[in-house]
Amino acid sequence: MSFAEAHYHPFLFTMMILVGLAEAGLTAFLVNAGNTHGTWPSPRYHSLLLFILFNASWTVLFAVAYMLWLVDGAKHLLANIASSIFWLTVTAILWGVSAGVFHYTRTGGNCPTSPTISRCRQSLTVEALAWAEFALSGVALFWTCVWVGFSGRRRVRDSVRDSRRMV
Repeated sequence: MSFAEAHYHPFLFTMMILVGLAEAGLTAFLVNAGNTHGTWPSPRYHSLLLFILFNASWTVLFAVAYMLWLVDGAKHLLANIASSIFWLTVTAILWGVSAGVFHYTRTGGNCPTSPTISRCRQSLTVEALAWAEFALSGVALFWTCVWVGFSGRRRVRDSVRDSRRMV
């Protein structure tokens, strides 16, 4: 197991899990409160909250699975590098789209006159957590690609060195 795989991936995936759990909890609360009281600023806002709740569930499910496979040390089909890069790409796209669209759908700006605990600030927190999840997904994807590139060059260098010994 390489240094990056042993140190950076568990940290990044743990952060993705924690932010995803916070996002899931807050959006589930907002969806439940909105359904109970029928207080949706717009149907688009409601749909985006559901989409963000799906993203949070998606992220937590797959990040926990990846962490369990990493701790287990097993070589599962879904735990290889190609599927990790695919999953991180899809996750980053989902979070980027949802955070960007939510930014333009959410009303209230930066909530300057709102009380500390208000729907405006809760919506602002949903957006902030979505951007954080997008950044974590992007950083994990970047470092995974760097690690793949570095390990590929090392394998080529080692194979050249081994072939020279045989001559």
